[in-house]
Amino acid sequence: MSSQQLPKILAIVGPTATGKSDLAVFLAKKFKGEVISADSRQVYKGMDLGSGKITKKEMQGVKHHLLDVADPKIASYNVTKFKKASEKAISEILKKGKVPIICGGTGFWIDALCQNQSFSEVAPNKALRLKLSQQSTEKLFVMLSKLDPKRAKNIDPKNKRRLIRALEIIKATKKSAYSNLQNPPKYQTLYIGLDMPTEKLMQKISKRLDLRLKKGMIAEVKRLHKNGVSWKTLENFGLEYRFVAESLQGKISKEQMKELLLIAVKKYAKRQRTWFKRNKEINWLDPNKKSSFLKAALKTKNFLKEAV
Repeated sequence: MSSQQLPKILAIVGPTATGKSDLAVFLAKKFKGEVISADSRQVYKGMDLGSGKITKKEMQGVKHHLLDVADPKIASYNVTKFKKASEKAISEILKKGKVPIICGGTGFWIDALCQNQSFSEVAPNKALRLKLSQQSTEKLFVMLSKLDPKRAKNIDPKNKRRLIRALEIIKATKKSAYSNLQNPPKYQTLYIGLDMPTEKLMQKISKRLDLRLKKGMIAEVKRLHKNGVSWKTLENFGLEYRFVAESLQGKISKEQMKELLLIAVKKYAKRQRTWFKRNKEINWLDPNKKSSFLKAALKTKNFLKEAV
């Protein structure tokens, strides 16, 4: 099958706090689409405010897939599970004659799906995990930087769970986690990226953090812990969950939590930006400009009208 005959999907990407969900809903309503979330924390039940999960009201009746599909107590959802579930969702959406819209900021997952990458399955090594868990995140990151510098560039250096998994893969396969198999594409993808000047993005991230705290993000983390999610697991989820969990345990003050979290989210946004900028197929738009959604709609209309 030639690339022109492949099913068409949209992928809305970009750093955190750029309004990707709003654009996804706008395009879904305009072109009879359904949204597939590509966010490594929004798959977990009960992780709403901290992950920036879209609300029912914000969905405006548009069906969303891959939200609340995993148990945070187990925290084992990975790129392979995401790819399999997303391909199933895409098939179901296409059968209904609708447009699949992938939306999220987890670039590793989006590339795996849209570029049809496959990965060697590495079974958990309990002995190695136990040994590595006794090391600090700083030491684990240094180890990963030496063994798999490519992976180290795009990982949260404070996320112990992901650092251990990355080391587990490199030690088992002797290959980078990104030494994946590139298969023939399954879809034609229109990439639309949202980004804005750095200063504006950082201001938006700061305002969003204040809003999430006011809405009850600390109470959400308390509730998750009360429902059986360990402090260690919450810390391993990184960003909001890590710093709020540390504050609730008395490891850092509330003021330190907010300050450190803001720094971490800004660094995360920069890593996302670096990741997505490698993809030259992305059509970048500034969501602060009034014309951005209309431009996205025009690009989508032309893409969907192209001969199949």
